[in-house]
Amino acid sequence: MTADRDALPLYVQLSEMLIREINAGRLANGQRLPPEREMAVQLGTAVGTLRKALADLTDKGLLERVQGSGNYVRAKPDAKSVYAFFRVELLEGGGLPRAELLDVSRADKSVGLPDFGTSDVAHRIRRLRRLNATPAVLEEIWLDGSYADRLDPAEMSESLYLYYRSALGLWITRVEDRVGLGAVPDWAPDVFGPRPGTPCVMVERISWGQDGARAEVSRNWIDTDVARYVARLG
Repeated sequence: MTADRDALPLYVQLSEMLIREINAGRLANGQRLPPEREMAVQLGTAVGTLRKALADLTDKGLLERVQGSGNYVRAKPDAKSVYAFFRVELLEGGGLPRAELLDVSRADKSVGLPDFGTSDVAHRIRRLRRLNATPAVLEEIWLDGSYADRLDPAEMSESLYLYYRSALGLWITRVEDRVGLGAVPDWAPDVFGPRPGTPCVMVERISWGQDGARAEVSRNWIDTDVARYVARLG
């Protein structure tokens, strides 16, 4: 794994990747992880970075570290995760989300969007999401314009919800996803598999802030040749 100025710290990336592997069942409850040095080689990271990630998992109750025996997975459905609201996985499960920012602009709210916010304008954020290195999702996010006069692309992190909290004081507390079909937009980059105009699975999301108001609406087009939408209940 390599560092990127816009990415989460490497140990957090590792922790989040492992959480998604556990949630997807690719790392089973009770499974013993490989020895730390061997695991660090497999993941292409330093042993110290891996140990910080494993400590984070332990703090979240997802790992039991048994002296002289090893590290054991302890799956739980309510584990805290940076990507708890990101519900797209590779077909085989898991995959670390990465975001490539394509465009940020301030515009009148698009016709056809669900009602949200108090302003007539919104910040429109377009991104390509990869799972590991594979392009998987196109995102168009509309954040109500009342939260900021402008958004600085240089300050945005991999997780927009983290950026909202740290830069805007906005906490996304719940979301509603509506799954249907939509046509791939004309701004899709060439690296995204389906071509513009192609029908594909589209998820429209409404997000609420800590004050109970609708803060954001987004549309997500998923390349179902490589990924799928997953919601786990219970």
